[in-house]
Amino acid sequence: FCLIVNSGWERWLRVGLREALDRASDPEKLRTLQGLKQHIRVIGHSKYKESQRIAVFLSMQDEIQTEDIIKDIFNQGKECFIPQYKPQSNHMDMLKLASVEEISSLPVTSWNILQPSDDDIREEALSGGGLDLILMPGLGFDKNGNRLGRGKGYYDTYLERCMKHPRGKPYTIALAFKEQICESVPVSENDIQIDEVLYEDS
Repeated sequence: FCLIVNSGWERWLRVGLREALDRASDPEKLRTLQGLKQHIRVIGHSKYKESQRIAVFLSMQDEIQTEDIIKDIFNQGKECFIPQYKPQSNHMDMLKLASVEEISSLPVTSWNILQPSDDDIREEALSGGGLDLILMPGLGFDKNGNRLGRGKGYYDTYLERCMKHPRGKPYTIALAFKEQICESVPVSENDIQIDEVLYEDS
């Protein structure tokens, strides 16, 4: 689907990626998710196994579904952190989740994302022990670790903060559908490469 692009085509690429995801039927998405689990085996990944403090996104409809991964994080006795996005800014925190069950009680943002409310007092990952691993969403990716987000810069800004933490930058894994893999995506000097992209055919 994707061709080599430069930064001038970024808007076109975003539109094309959204259309490709919209065209993918639910059964195909479920198949891709199963392929991800069985071929890549997120929960069998060496970085996942050795990580204790893991940040993971709560999925939107057009993203790899992470509920089973979150369940495994708790089953394995690991600590789970989820994003809290600040509107009208590029600031994001990773707040500790107490259980899988509490996800359903979280408020929904205007972007239709579940996240803790502003007055919900929780541990922020970087205020304590930092993070070992971040499982990341995105709109498009290439095989060199470049990521095209949804335009707000939340994850790049957060990774910059991670680099200043004594623990340093966590390992980063993006979870993607095959429709999201491009030959190249546009990057800027503020974009931080991710360590690995997991998708059906990788």
